[in-house]
Amino acid sequence: MAYFERTGPTTYLATDHTGGAWALDEQHIAPALGLLAHVVETDRDERRPDSPDNPALPLARLSYDILGTLPIGEVDTTVTVQRPGRTIELVEATLSHGGRPAVILRAWLLQPRDTRSVAGSATPTIPSPDETEPWDPTTVWPGGFIRTIHLRRAQTGPGRAHFWARTDEPLVADEPVSTTAAAIGVLDIANGMTVREDPTRVAFPNLDLTAHMVRAPRPGWVGFDTTVTFGDDGIGLTSSVVHDEDGPIGTLNQILTVRPR
Repeated sequence: MAYFERTGPTTYLATDHTGGAWALDEQHIAPALGLLAHVVETDRDERRPDSPDNPALPLARLSYDILGTLPIGEVDTTVTVQRPGRTIELVEATLSHGGRPAVILRAWLLQPRDTRSVAGSATPTIPSPDETEPWDPTTVWPGGFIRTIHLRRAQTGPGRAHFWARTDEPLVADEPVSTTAAAIGVLDIANGMTVREDPTRVAFPNLDLTAHMVRAPRPGWVGFDTTVTFGDDGIGLTSSVVHDEDGPIGTLNQILTVRPR
């Protein structure tokens, strides 16, 4: 079963695989973020088909604002090009339910160039999936989405771990989805995979997610080197370096509202 099924040109039906962790009758926001990335890429490809003279602009920065919760039902999407250009574009996409916007994405897309001769990073790699022990996230979190995720984790302390995630489920049924959109569809789990506090005692949902991608991920596992910080005034932050099996591919940050129950 896919996370979403297309029901119209701009509408999708969330399946039970999107079931959330904070509330079982709400969507986990991770697949919805991947869906918006897919919608942006689909719009891009319809407006400017990929060709040697006009290559597709990769997603380089994705900034999501999460405006509210989403029931497990049909959602509608819109895409607007805020800053058109041949080499750089700024695109805004909105995901709504029942006429109420729930997630807004602002994405920068940048022209690809061959920079292999200067490519590199001082960011440390993390042990591979084969070197990391399997871990069952349902020991901490309920929900349909969490049950679909394969996890391998090495935790060094509360709020500090590296882990790998992948899913065998398609993001959208019966249509091609890029490796980038598929990977973005699991990024939001970073906040819950190395908790500082028991989520039955302290709630810490994220209000946003911002990812910077230096290259498209390879298919397969998505890696996270994650640190969770709680401030003393009700605000927290989950920060991750994102990897594939070839090395670092970007960074990820999520602002948290920390609420002792």
